[in-house]
Amino acid sequence: MSEDNNSEPNSNEVTPAEAAQPSAEQPNTADFDKEERNWAMGCHLASFAGFLIPFGNIIGPLVVWLVKKEEFPLVEDQGKEALNFQITVSLMGIVAAILVLVFIGRLLLPVLAIYWIVFTIIATMQANEGKSYRYPFTLRLIK
Repeated sequence: MSEDNNSEPNSNEVTPAEAAQPSAEQPNTADFDKEERNWAMGCHLASFAGFLIPFGNIIGPLVVWLVKKEEFPLVEDQGKEALNFQITVSLMGIVAAILVLVFIGRLLLPVLAIYWIVFTIIATMQANEGKSYRYPFTLRLIK
């Protein structure tokens, strides 16, 4: 006889609507309250402390991350991401500063500064929306 072509999926199958849902690793924006999003934003914005104190771009996000990582999952994720990015940019800056001796560093330092500022602002805006942002070209040293 013919099989019953019921439109209901098996309990093991994933429907397209379920596949479109965010995974546990990437929580939905609605899952985060305003305070959590503000602290996640603070992780990225704290890197601008580098304009005031040496290595403040690393110390600022580190302090925010250490203080709030247990309280807010988004801050834990974005704090690590901000730290990884700031460490990477610092290493790139050291290499570019050394390359000033062979002139190419004079071209790389301004490009690196623009890269740092632009992507930090983008990450800040994404964190404000409750999205987990991943910086491009970043060493993932803190996991």
